[in-house]
Amino acid sequence: MTEEKTIDQNTELFPEESLKEVVEAGVFYGRRKSKTDPKMKPFVLANRGGIEIINLYKTLEDLTRVSEFVKEKVKGGGMVLLIGTQPAAYEKVDELAKEFGFPFVVNRWLGGTLTNFKIISKRVEYWKKLRHDSQTGGLDKYTKKEQGILKSKMEKLEVLLGGLENMIRLPDLVLVIDPEVHKTAVREANRMKIPVVAFANIDCNPDVLNYFVVGNSKAKKSVDWFMDKMAEGIREGKAAVPVVSEVVATSQ
Repeated sequence: MTEEKTIDQNTELFPEESLKEVVEAGVFYGRRKSKTDPKMKPFVLANRGGIEIINLYKTLEDLTRVSEFVKEKVKGGGMVLLIGTQPAAYEKVDELAKEFGFPFVVNRWLGGTLTNFKIISKRVEYWKKLRHDSQTGGLDKYTKKEQGILKSKMEKLEVLLGGLENMIRLPDLVLVIDPEVHKTAVREANRMKIPVVAFANIDCNPDVLNYFVVGNSKAKKSVDWFMDKMAEGIREGKAAVPVVSEVVATSQ
């Protein structure tokens, strides 16, 4: 069965024009029944060809609640850590992180990023120093062999820590694409009592998530749809950030 025919069939399940965008993004594709977490059953509408179909009505309902939460966090000056290391997610995560100046992880999650934040921060500062020395000739005092070792170390640290350059403190919110893929990150956030917002497929355990939207977290088009919605909320939140302190400072 082609994807086009599958979409046609599921248009019958979601006939409303307001759902057209979500259906075309393939957000309704879940997982096979055998991989579905039992606690996610309320989010399943039907089964087609062995694939569970996600209830988009609940998806949109939860999206409104999650978007409002993210907007309020950002409105209060909150920092969001964006996480998405899989091919379907990392490009959009990188794009939004750069737009909003948020820290991000698009390569491997480094254990202890949240629970051992002080140590990770020191590693980030060390990487930044190596980068600065490399750009300003600070490495010239070393032999060519030593320079090669330091530059190799700098490149490896950039892959692991480059996205955390702006994380000068623990984030106020962690936004994860597919918490099943990023179990360690979610566990660390829970331990540090940092709220977790996730775009989760039905193979995830909802109990470890504070706020989540259920959808197809395996496909780029679906992930892009979700992240674009989150971006709208973030923009609204940033636009509403109070500037009272600047006014007061100017009047003094």
